[in-house]
Amino acid sequence: MKVSPKIPQIGILGGGQLGRMLLQAAANYPVHVHVLENDTECPAAHLSQVFTKGDIRDFETVYNFGKNLDAITIEIENVNVEALEKLEIEGVRIFPRPAVLRTIKNKILQKEYYRSHQIPTAEFLVTENRRDLEEAADFLPAVHKIGEGGYDGKGVQLLYGKEDLGKGFDAPSVLEKMVPVHKEIAQMVAINEKGETALYPPVEMLFDPELNLLDYQLCPAELSTQTLSRVEAIALSVVKNFNSPGIFAVEMFVDKNGDVLVNETAPRVHNSGHHTIEAHFSSQFDMLWRLILGYPLGNTEAILPSIMINIIGAEGCSGDVYYEGLEEVLKTSNAFVHLYGKKQTKPGRKMGHVTVLSADKQDLLHKSNRIRKTLLPKA
Repeated sequence: MKVSPKIPQIGILGGGQLGRMLLQAAANYPVHVHVLENDTECPAAHLSQVFTKGDIRDFETVYNFGKNLDAITIEIENVNVEALEKLEIEGVRIFPRPAVLRTIKNKILQKEYYRSHQIPTAEFLVTENRRDLEEAADFLPAVHKIGEGGYDGKGVQLLYGKEDLGKGFDAPSVLEKMVPVHKEIAQMVAINEKGETALYPPVEMLFDPELNLLDYQLCPAELSTQTLSRVEAIALSVVKNFNSPGIFAVEMFVDKNGDVLVNETAPRVHNSGHHTIEAHFSSQFDMLWRLILGYPLGNTEAILPSIMINIIGAEGCSGDVYYEGLEEVLKTSNAFVHLYGKKQTKPGRKMGHVTVLSADKQDLLHKSNRIRKTLLPKA
């Protein structure tokens, strides 16, 4: 008599759009997925096989959620690391390892990690409070990043001169020297428990200057052969020194000389990898399930060049959402619309994204500009 193999029980901490897209990819595999999130109306809630309402920052909640699971992953860094450390000791596999989360979720520790491993990054100072910041006025222009709790452009202030010091944070933070940026690049890297790696082609990211949010991105980024080699080597160095399986988004600056500096790293699936759902043979979400379930690494090659446009809540629009221009955008050839199921829109909130595929860069840019003006979350 054959005994059926046990279906892996995997947990996701967080139920936002990243959790939602992870669940969509999980449907292709023999896996039972549990989600922990405080909001019963979150984007991932209705797709999860087991939904638990609870605070991902609370020790007991996270520990009790995970103690009977085979593995846990995250869709946001702001989780209770101490609970994950205890679960890891008890045999639950964590993607990425809690030690990595402890380093990355704190921007001070993250920057010190780069420095200690000789990974190129912008010059920086640590400020513990407003007084430290004021004493570092000669270091400006610089970017002030709060140590913990920032996300999606929140917790970041651009300080050009002494007149901007009042915008800074009266809390432990990183003061990072502004660098002349030619391009902002993101490199997605996957690494399994054997230490095998897979790299997606780097993307060029273009940001909304007001919201400091990703506006749209192009894949592949236009880089010289030499700069591409630097980008890939630096990204691999960042990830391999973590000594942890997982998928990572390494965000980098490239200056006009082709020099590459690491800006930040996300230890999870990431906005800069959304285009991989349609544009690559194995998406970032598919890849993470392969890592967790012990399957071979997926094929990261692009099927076609792509552009990904974030659909962001407009200024002055708050309330129950409807999507103006949706039908028109759905008529666009090779355009793939993803709405995240958020019932409420508000200014600056990520409501969805659209990926467009084309061999012609001008076609990509033309369609992306039209989509940005057409598909609007309204209230």
